[in-house]
Amino acid sequence: MSEPLKVSGMVLSAVPFGDYDKRVVLLTKERGKITAFARGARRQNSMLLAASTPFAFGVFTVYEGRSAYTLVRAEISEYFTEVKADFEAACYGCYFMEVADYYSRENLDGSAMLNLLYVTLRALPKEQPDNELIRCVFEMRAMVQNGEYPYETAKDASLQETTRYALSYILSAPLQKLYSFTLAPSAFAELRSVQDHFNRMHIDRKFKSLDILKSMKTNS
Repeated sequence: MSEPLKVSGMVLSAVPFGDYDKRVVLLTKERGKITAFARGARRQNSMLLAASTPFAFGVFTVYEGRSAYTLVRAEISEYFTEVKADFEAACYGCYFMEVADYYSRENLDGSAMLNLLYVTLRALPKEQPDNELIRCVFEMRAMVQNGEYPYETAKDASLQETTRYALSYILSAPLQKLYSFTLAPSAFAELRSVQDHFNRMHIDRKFKSLDILKSMKTNS
C-alpha cells in the first residue's frame, strides 16, 4: 500500500457506493479534483459519516490507488452549517460546487478554485450582497481563473459606468474583499446579461442545482 497522503480540501459531492461505502469527489489544494472511496462511511458509528458529506472542508488523509483514492481519516474545520440550514443558500452552494467540479482537474493545483469556493460559501449566509449577485461574481471569477474571461469587457462603452466599474472590481479584487459591494438593480441587470452571454459561450454543461434555483425564482 502507498504512503498516506494529507490533502487540504472540500467535499464537492458524495454518493452511496455498495452497502455501506461512499464515493466522494474532493477539491484539494495539492491534487486538484480527486475521487475517493470512504469505506463504511454510511455506518452510523463511522468517523467518516459527517466528513464525507458535501460542504465538509478540512484536511483529508487518503491513500492513492490506480484509479481512485481511499479516504481513511478527516479533520474537518468547517461544515458550512449556516449554508446547509437555509434551502436557498444550500442550492446556491451546490451550484458553486458543481461549477468548481466543472473547472477542476486532477493533478493540477486546485488552491485558486478552492479559495474562491471557500470565500463564496462564507458570503452566502450574510444579508448582503444578494445571492444572485454572489452567483454572478463567482461565475466571473471562475472564468478568470480558467483563463476564459475577456478583460476588455470592463471597458465596453455601451455599458453603464457603474457596471464597468463593478466589472473591473470583480476581475481584480482580492478574494477577502470580493463580496464587499452591492449594485443598483439596473447595473446588476446589465452585469447579469454580460455574464449570461459568456456562460453560453464557454460552458457546455447543464447544472442541476442551477435549474432548481431558476425554478425557485420563477415560482416565487
